[in-house]
Amino acid sequence: MLAKRAAPNRAHGVANRVRIIGGQYRRRLLDFPDADGLRPTPDRVRETLFNWLGQDLPGWTCLDLFAGSGALGFEAASRGAARVVMIERDAKAIRALEANRATLGASQLDILRADALAWLATNRETFDLIFIDPPFDSGLAVAVLPELAPHLTSGGQAYIEQATPVVAPPGLIIQRSGRAGRSHFALLQKE
Repeated sequence: MLAKRAAPNRAHGVANRVRIIGGQYRRRLLDFPDADGLRPTPDRVRETLFNWLGQDLPGWTCLDLFAGSGALGFEAASRGAARVVMIERDAKAIRALEANRATLGASQLDILRADALAWLATNRETFDLIFIDPPFDSGLAVAVLPELAPHLTSGGQAYIEQATPVVAPPGLIIQRSGRAGRSHFALLQKE
């Protein structure tokens, strides 16, 4: 008899929970609310991404532009990022992110309630790494990609996850890419 596969948003058999896979918070579980399009990046894809990045991010500044469950931002903090800014507009998701930050004692996380596109339009900071994983099938990644280069440090990188293959905009080049199920993902670098 075949074993049943866990639902996509389950960790350890519990709905709406995702596990941190590496670093100081390894194996810790994060709870997140139900929301349209909220699909945390699967463990396998996060493992691939952090293999590409070199596992540890000591002193890095990171931006999780559509934070959602916070899986990518918390993973970066767990791996030594000095600062992680999480942008999320959903009030329930913000409360869950704040509760998870408190549970982990992750003081390097700044959680801001804002519309990602509006925030990006007014932000003047630069980051070593930007995560772009908007609600699935929203098309928001395509709108954000052309705006990323000014927000990256020299040699900075951006991780994109979306429903269609990633196309690099001017100023960025694709370093690596992959696919898992319906999700296409890529790591881009500022030229």
